[in-house]
Parts: sequence; C-alpha cells; structure tokens
Amino acid sequence: MSNNSETIKALNELLQGEYMAVYSFNNFISRLKDENAKKTLQEVQKQHRENIDKLASYIQSIGGQPDENLGMKGSMGEMMLNMDLGSSSDMEEVVKKAIEGETKGVNMAEKVLRGDLDDRSRDIAGEILEKDRKSIEKLKKLLR
Repeated sequence: MSNNSETIKALNELLQGEYMAVYSFNNFISRLKDENAKKTLQEVQKQHRENIDKLASYIQSIGGQPDENLGMKGSMGEMMLNMDLGSSSDMEEVVKKAIEGETKGVNMAEKVLRGDLDDRSRDIAGEILEKDRKSIEKLKKLLR
C-alpha cells in the first residue's frame, strides 16, 4: 500500500473528530437536567467511543499510530462551544449545539471518504458516517 501514510493521516483526522465529539458530549450532558435528553446524549457519546476504539485499532493494524490528542483545533473548538453556550442548561439550545457538532462530524467524515482510501478504510469511515447520521436523527427527536 503506497498511500498508507495518507490513509493513516485521513483516519487520524476522523479519529480527532470522534474525540472532539466525546469531549463535547461531556459538556452537553453536564448541562442537562432532563433525564431522557441526558440518556440520549449518553447513547450518542457511547457510539463515538465505539468509533474511537474501532478507528484506533484499525490504524494500529495498518501500521499507524492513532493520534489520541485533541490538539489545538480541539481545544479551540471546546472553548468556542463554552462561549456559545455560556451557562445555558436549556435543553433545546444544548441539543441544537449537539446536532450542529454532529453535522460538522458528518461533513468531516464525508471529506475523508472522498479522499484516497483503500477499501477497508473506506468501509470503516462509511460505517462511522452512517452511525453519525443516525445519531443526528436521534438528537432531532428530542426537539419534537
């Protein structure tokens, strides 16, 4: 595989997004009083943790090293999220921010999928994309 380092780089980008999601959901969950909403957000967060495990294992299996550091982009994203939400614990506002974050994650996964990936990497990125889309639907149900 000649483009292995490009594949690892792309998958690590996806991994970063999954870590950002887990951290963001910690923030969202801590703000909510509504137990049903909290439970739904915890389910979505659990899915992101499973995505992390799958991605990290796969990156290692193809000879790469998973980048398990949020980095500057993640730190800045977290800071912006806190500024956006302020001290809000309004369920609708928190859920809307969670949907916004999930949508950014889907866009990032789509970008990775358009890259030059081998079939197995494309399958894994596609699975994550599909799960993230389902998570958005799950979150949208909280707003109905």
